[in-house]
This record gives sequence, structure tokens and C-alpha cells, in this order.
Amino acid sequence: MTDNYLLKIYQKFLKLPFGRKLFSWYSARRAPYFSTISPLITTLKPNQCEVTLRKRKIVQNHIGTVHVIAICNGLEMAMGFMCEASIPKHLRWIPKGMTVKYPAKAATDIRCVATVPSDAWKPGDLNVDVKAYDLKGNVVVEGAITIWVSQKPSK
Repeated sequence: MTDNYLLKIYQKFLKLPFGRKLFSWYSARRAPYFSTISPLITTLKPNQCEVTLRKRKIVQNHIGTVHVIAICNGLEMAMGFMCEASIPKHLRWIPKGMTVKYPAKAATDIRCVATVPSDAWKPGDLNVDVKAYDLKGNVVVEGAITIWVSQKPSK
């Protein structure tokens, strides 16, 4: 069993009926802006998180595809949860920026994935790879979210 606080909470929720939905609802309420996409955290483990969002009218653009800003919201959520589930206890992180490309239209539900190599956790800039996939496995958004990793101050 892990000693990471977020992974412990996630594992507790997974033991409940509809545990992933409950964890996702609980998590989105703690960071309310994420609730705008009604996310479902489907995978949470060290150095990887996956969040899905359904194609609903509220997240669509004028051409009927999932709006890229809604997808970026899902990517940022995946990145944040991945970071919290992965970062060593003596370090902390904060996002600095995001760069994304849109190689394809997002015409279906979307799976947002954030990953980082396990040996990447060192002070300084860290680029977290982020990709969003449609239901056919096509990449619809890809890029990186840069975070600043630093030592926690002494108490």
C-alpha cells in the first residue's frame, strides 16, 4: 500500500459502489472549476492519471465538437491529480504554463491522459506530457503542461 495521501483516498473510494464516480465528484467539488466538465477519473497511479469527459452540449463548440478549452480543463485535472499522486513528499509543485496542439476534431467522448517519467521529480521545470484521445484512439489534443517543482520549506 502506498503512503501517498491522494492514492489512499482513491483506493478507499474504489472499494465503494460507484467508487470512481464518487471520487471524481468529490474531487471536482474540491476544485470547483473542474466540475464544469463532469470529469470521471478512470486511472490514478504514480506518474499517470486518466480523466474522461463525455461529449455533452455544455462542452461543445459551434461546430458540435468538444471545445478545446473543455479538453484543456480535463488535461489540467489529469496533470494535477497525477502530480499529487506522484511527487515525493519533500517536493511541491505549481503549474507554470500549457502548450497544446489540436491535430484532430474531438467528435466523441474524450480521454485525457497526463504522464511523466518516474525519475523526473527534481527541482526545476518539469514538462508533463498530456494527450487527449477520442473513442477511436485518435489524438485530438496533445502538448505539455510545465510545472515548477521545488523543495518544501523547512518547518
